[in-house]
Amino acid sequence: MALRQIAFYGKGGIGKSTTSQNTLAALAEMGNKILIVGCDPKADSTRLILHAKAQDTILSLAAEHGSVEDLELEDVMKIGYLGIKCTESGGPEPGVGCAGRGVITAINFLEENGAYEDVDYVSYDVLGDVVCGGFAMPIRENKAQEIYIVMSGEMMAMYAANNISKGILKYANAGGVRLGGLVCNERKTDKEYELAESLAAKLGTKLIHFVPRDNIVQHAELRRMTVIEYAPDSGQAGHYRTLANKVHANAGNGAIPTPITMDELEDLLMEHGILEQVDESIVGKTAAELAA
Repeated sequence: MALRQIAFYGKGGIGKSTTSQNTLAALAEMGNKILIVGCDPKADSTRLILHAKAQDTILSLAAEHGSVEDLELEDVMKIGYLGIKCTESGGPEPGVGCAGRGVITAINFLEENGAYEDVDYVSYDVLGDVVCGGFAMPIRENKAQEIYIVMSGEMMAMYAANNISKGILKYANAGGVRLGGLVCNERKTDKEYELAESLAAKLGTKLIHFVPRDNIVQHAELRRMTVIEYAPDSGQAGHYRTLANKVHANAGNGAIPTPITMDELEDLLMEHGILEQVDESIVGKTAAELAA
């Protein structure tokens, strides 16, 4: 099959890295050859595949050796569960520099040194929101072609999903990037499935899969393992396999997203009874003024 370059985006703390690593483990189980390019400065995009705390990053190793040209592929790439190739771009020290530069340096190094050869999927795991151009780098450089947004029924996770869609739209016509769909990582908020389906429809995409919340995920993470490896016969492992199958079958089905305004997002929440209509007459009034 032709190389598929996919990326997982989503609000920080949404469970994006856990979802991506379990999905990739399931894809590897299906016989696919996988390369993970972690694009998060925390370097936690490969820990469950490698059973490690954090992998040495391309940027930190380049700083140690003098420059990225002084590195060999085996210095930066580790092989994990089911032969999955793992790399982490890393980032600058907190408060200094742009993480996007690390991402593109890493991608260029990996491409030039043959990391992309003999793989079926390259997966980019990208931090949070694309309000920062640096984290949009895999999209801007036309590397990631198929974006999956991990979200939940929480308002800020939906807000981030909409923002990421704006980033995809910005580069969709110049490059080939498309929104593959939404993955809802259940938070047990009210009407979560219905909200996820409605947001997907508004964005002109589909809800690829609804991943239920299960403590087995935490048990697996404490052992630095995917659920696929830790409890392969569990219902949760079954959900990740279903998600992997849906991603695998989704080649060429991505859409150019149709982001919505903040007002439309609030309307969506009001339609489902999550948000109450704000009484504009009370905005900015103190408790004493309202009591008067």
